[in-house]
Amino acid sequence: MTHLLGLTGSIGMGKSTTAQMFRDANIPVWDADAAVHALYAQGGKAVPAFEAHLPQAVVNGAVDRSALKDMLSADPALIKRLEAIVHPLVAEHRMNFLENNKGPLVVLDMPLLYETGAQDWLDSVLVVTAPADVQKQRVIARGVMTEEIFAQILDRQLPDAEKRARADHVIETLTLDATREAVQNLISEIVGADDA
Repeated sequence: MTHLLGLTGSIGMGKSTTAQMFRDANIPVWDADAAVHALYAQGGKAVPAFEAHLPQAVVNGAVDRSALKDMLSADPALIKRLEAIVHPLVAEHRMNFLENNKGPLVVLDMPLLYETGAQDWLDSVLVVTAPADVQKQRVIARGVMTEEIFAQILDRQLPDAEKRARADHVIETLTLDATREAVQNLISEIVGADDA
């Protein structure tokens, strides 16, 4: 049996770094954000649906994320139409990944895991976390986001404390070494428990 471990955490909590640590340990990792990027790219499966329903979001044969953001800012109700297009395609992408990646453990990296109800079909959930000041410092240091946009993103995400309370596993990502050790321990715990 494959154990499906959901990986989530608010922006700036170290989720991408932690996902890479699972990959480094030869654990297959499906990345929801990468799936959306592939669907939106030229030739991606989402492009025809956008051309049919939201053609102004398609530029040079690909879905333009900044055009999409502008459209959503102007009309927040568009999110439902957007989700109706994207969610089934993301689910199909995920199922294809799972069919092609077997093993004792598969990680599913999902920023909006709780927000989309994925915890209901996963075997367990890992939340990565860091203190709020560290989180903000990491995000602002990337140099691509203002404090205002950071605050807007946080408003759309389930609060960190609630994610931690609902999680099966929590890893604090203060240092790379401690995070890597916690990831290794969790792999051993899950793979060992599933073998028992």
